[in-house]
Amino acid sequence: MARPIERDEPARPAQAEAPPAPSADRAGKPPASGRDLRLDLFRGLALWFIFLNHIPNNVANWITNRNFGFSDATEIFVFISGYTGAMVYGRQMAADGMIVTSARILRRAWQLYIAFIFLFVIYLAEISYVVGSFSNPLYVEEMGALQFLSEPDVALVQALLLKFRPANMDVLPLYIVLLATFPPVLWALRRKPDLTLAASALMWLVATSTGWNLPAYPDDRTWFFNPFAWQLLFVFGGWCGLGGSDRLSRVVQSPAVVAACLAYLLVSLLVVISWWWPPLEGLVPPAIGDVIYPISKTDLSPLRLVHFLALAIVVVRAVPVDLPVLRSPLLAPMILCGQNSLQVFCLGVFLSFAAHFVLNEISGTLFMQVALSMVGIVLMVGLSALLSWYGRVEREIAARKHG
Repeated sequence: MARPIERDEPARPAQAEAPPAPSADRAGKPPASGRDLRLDLFRGLALWFIFLNHIPNNVANWITNRNFGFSDATEIFVFISGYTGAMVYGRQMAADGMIVTSARILRRAWQLYIAFIFLFVIYLAEISYVVGSFSNPLYVEEMGALQFLSEPDVALVQALLLKFRPANMDVLPLYIVLLATFPPVLWALRRKPDLTLAASALMWLVATSTGWNLPAYPDDRTWFFNPFAWQLLFVFGGWCGLGGSDRLSRVVQSPAVVAACLAYLLVSLLVVISWWWPPLEGLVPPAIGDVIYPISKTDLSPLRLVHFLALAIVVVRAVPVDLPVLRSPLLAPMILCGQNSLQVFCLGVFLSFAAHFVLNEISGTLFMQVALSMVGIVLMVGLSALLSWYGRVEREIAARKHG
């Protein structure tokens, strides 16, 4: 059976990666340091997966989670963004009020918007240079840059309106919209959390059933990540960050719930494997396939949503917040990347296209695929380490000045 799920293809990336979320001080019941490193750990892991998935014909991307179930790194990022955003800005709203906190949230959304424009310009310059230097016009269509080269003035205006995005950049506009509209949502979550979550679920249901979405450029397209659907995961993350996770602790700790989650993850794994492994072809009966396919990423299909929730419950049980290995040097590089997600994401976009070019034009051997994947991750870790060092130095200087 052909792959019925929307997969990650270069022209319309299913795994874009991810924008930054405000750093959280804790989640659940944190260790004495007050920081839940799991948030940074899984955000960093997703960034690595995103980079690998954005390199076509790369054997290394077979280790990523998109090949083992219905959901992928996008769900992780959106949920963590809502979770940490609600915790950080929720405390600020309680201390400083609605107006001041809303201004801070909008300032952060503006910073993300500037980052998107910067990434858009540099990324298209990279693509245009490769196309011109190597006379290979296929990159233009493959990377979604055809409209820019044919109508640069129109495409630039559409990019400023967040309607035009080259390949691998779709999730950043999604996060900008979710964050820009977050102030009233956060206000409602702090006062009527359950009602707010119910309203969010209703919006998701309407969007998935009617196709309600924002227009994109060219005019026959819509947003790859439908914000009216994906807001549910963002709001659910915020609901959990403001105390909902504590209320769900009994559910998470239930052996029956964990068993059901493991069963669902296993079924999802078998279904996904059946798309590319001939012995399992036809595993899903046509009658069931007609009901569950397509497993839409654009509208956050229920199967994707349930898969993420099941995976989250299993991970929370398997990786407690005080697990000693979270503070080991082995996981430090991944955590560093998660703590500098915006910069690492932008670098990953550039590196993935550069690796794609090398594999196409120079060598596509198995060794080269693995080598480029490893080099890209090392560069991402190096950038995050540099940024963390600089931030630490700045804080020390500021402390001495005020000391």
